Amino acid sequence: MPQVWNATKTPQVLSFAFFSTMLAFAGAATAQLPEPHQKDGRIGYVLTERHWAIHETEASTECPQGMNTRGSRDLFAQQFPEDSDVERTVVDTRLMIEAYQYHTNTATTDIYDSLPYYEAQGNVSYGLNLDGEVNADDFMNSAGEEGIDNQLYRALGCIAGYRKDGQYWFFENAFMINNGSNRWMIELSGVDDLVNDDDVTVTTYRGLDNLLTDATGVGFSAGGTQRVDARWGQSFVEEVKGKIVDGVLTTEPIAQAKIPWSQPGVSDGYHIFKDLQFQFKLTSQVAQGLMGGYVDIEQYNHRFRTSWSSHHQNYGQSSSGSEYTALKRLADAYPDPETGANTAISGAVEMTLTQVYIVHPDE
Repeated sequence: MPQVWNATKTPQVLSFAFFSTMLAFAGAATAQLPEPHQKDGRIGYVLTERHWAIHETEASTECPQGMNTRGSRDLFAQQFPEDSDVERTVVDTRLMIEAYQYHTNTATTDIYDSLPYYEAQGNVSYGLNLDGEVNADDFMNSAGEEGIDNQLYRALGCIAGYRKDGQYWFFENAFMINNGSNRWMIELSGVDDLVNDDDVTVTTYRGLDNLLTDATGVGFSAGGTQRVDARWGQSFVEEVKGKIVDGVLTTEPIAQAKIPWSQPGVSDGYHIFKDLQFQFKLTSQVAQGLMGGYVDIEQYNHRFRTSWSSHHQNYGQSSSGSEYTALKRLADAYPDPETGANTAISGAVEMTLTQVYIVHPDE
């Protein structure tokens, strides 16, 4: 009797057999893939995501007065109302405002100090205890640790652009993959164990190569390679001692460090951190946690204004003039020897770094 093709059953059997074979093959292939790990006592990580550490629950909790909704255009309209009989020129208005951004003085600061600006409230924040003390202005983190220094959060916490999915929060990371200027890396050497090791050396570099993305093109995969930028990246090289306890890396303070912080397609830039410290939860594929230190206010102001024009600041409802006066008002470290005014503000950055193999010039 001739065999009859059963169109209702055979495809199902073939399909099941096919996928069973493919799954078995995939499982075998996956099992053979080497897991990224430290080599010769070294393991490297490259920056793949960063945000200023802003504690968020409900906006009304941290910002009971409301969000800062006055962008540059709103403040301009308030300073120069259209119904005024005063005759004004572009030089005396728009160009003057732009000049304020780079040449601040007491007169310009007084203008912005007189305008409403809302600071984040409460006593809970992310961050690190930078000075080893517990003071009245300090925060407590979600784990209950007191003495957390993060006055930058007070200044930025009620600006929508810095909060989750805000304009600055999003754009400064969305193009991380395309911006070689931000290839900041850390390399741990002298590593015996990623869980507990009481003596490791942490060195920071800037890399030269593209990031290794996953299949989505949005996420990042461990196991890539980064060559050290030994020419233009020299100013980003720092070395510090650290230790790993229960899988968490902590470091001693770095007196002063430059961290690349560019806005893709606009300009290169960096921030200056004093007493810079790291606190990262380590695995063989990723490092996640906080970078904290005292942020130099003048450099912060310069980087923000050169990366975000007055037009673009309105995307995040930020007025850099008011923001700058808030930074100076809340500054809590490094007083100027002549004026006594603090020149740096405590802050923290939430970071994710993905494991890479760092290649040095001599390699």
